[in-house]
Amino acid sequence: MIPVILAGGSGTRLWPLSRALHPKQLLALHSTATLIQETVLRLRDAGATHAPIIVCNEEHRFMVAGQLEEIGMPPQAIILEPVARGTAPAIAAAALDVEARHGDEIIAVFPADHVIENTSAFGQALAKATALAEQGRLVAFGITPQSAHPGYGYIRLGGSLDEGVGEIAEFVEKPDAATAEAYLKDGGYFWNGGMFVFRASTLLVELGKHSAGLLGACTQAYQAASLDLNFVRLDEKRFAESPSDSIDYALMEKVSGAMMVALDAGWSDIGSWSSLWEIGDKDDANNVVSGDVIMEDTRNTLILSEHELVATVGIDNLVVIDTPDALLVAHQDQVDVVKQLVDQLKASGRYQSQHHRKVYRPWGSFDSIDRGEHFQVKHITVNPGKKLSLQKHQHRAEHWVVVCGSARVTVGEESFTLAENESINIPIGVVHRLENPTDEPLEIIEVQSGSYLGEDDIVRLEDDFNRPQED
Repeated sequence: MIPVILAGGSGTRLWPLSRALHPKQLLALHSTATLIQETVLRLRDAGATHAPIIVCNEEHRFMVAGQLEEIGMPPQAIILEPVARGTAPAIAAAALDVEARHGDEIIAVFPADHVIENTSAFGQALAKATALAEQGRLVAFGITPQSAHPGYGYIRLGGSLDEGVGEIAEFVEKPDAATAEAYLKDGGYFWNGGMFVFRASTLLVELGKHSAGLLGACTQAYQAASLDLNFVRLDEKRFAESPSDSIDYALMEKVSGAMMVALDAGWSDIGSWSSLWEIGDKDDANNVVSGDVIMEDTRNTLILSEHELVATVGIDNLVVIDTPDALLVAHQDQVDVVKQLVDQLKASGRYQSQHHRKVYRPWGSFDSIDRGEHFQVKHITVNPGKKLSLQKHQHRAEHWVVVCGSARVTVGEESFTLAENESINIPIGVVHRLENPTDEPLEIIEVQSGSYLGEDDIVRLEDDFNRPQED
């Protein structure tokens, strides 16, 4: 069984922690591991026999690869979606890749950003789904509903469950609150968690019957794909010709004989801050707290601090999220409106909708700790064995001070080593490179000065990561 992990979401409802260039699947919201790491490890423990195939977008590719390497589970492929087209084209591209690499194998499709608490129950349900898929069935997981939730789609069974397995009668769109209550009382409805198991051949044959245009566009996009390092770049023009559809709409709602395996395993899609509060470890006053926090007369509240001390007095049923460059305070009943705040940020061109103050790169990260009209100060971390591109700048000079570790520096025609507390100046227009040749992290303070300090002021001459202009 080959895991296919869908990692293309943006998680705007979890702003300011989740941002377009660092979305929730790449965050450690539930444990010390990130959500995508949890997903991959959970599938490994449940019996996956192959490394996963990841489907994500261009901007996240290096972070996805790096996070899987951290847990010793490098993917066999990372498929890059050139444009967002929904889950059906993403799964079709992954199935085509499985057939090309392995022939007709069973694939298990899971979103990268869900939490499942009971791994034993998950493994048992996955085994049932895999057995059905071996018989040529299309299988969905139905989450045993814990409440009448109007925010989820539902699966209606055609009959009763037999050892946790039943035939699907229909997929139902997100209901209103009254209808969701009726579903819960009925007992024959389950939340649709967007998780599926099937043979690659079964999926592709059925897609050909019910969504031939979609499959045709995805097939052409895959056949015209290019390989960049371990990234499979789907052809943008052909992939964009695919309809933008969910796998439910493109296929599962149209086939007969699809099966459902019931899953009662502490599932959550962490779709909002209130969802995170619901699954969090609560204190005696029903608070979920992380970071440097002190409270007085505070109840039923989620408080996360990444940056500094947060103190609360006399509050109830709130969400307080503090990051180095943004603070969110919201009532728990209004957390779904956070997405509208993100839309406002995008419309006004604020960077906080796109990335954090600390920005991750394939070689490490940088944190912009101060900035003025003609200067910027960065705390740069270069991971062991990594190096930045060989580059030059047209509008800025740089001054580097090593504060931890040892740096290999190229400036012009010279290369030399800088130890802690040593520094170097790089004038405007001079070719340079920073490298960490050691097995420990390298940290430097970089002071930029010049008329323009944007990240696109880079002329890249050599690069280990095949990137375009922005570093």
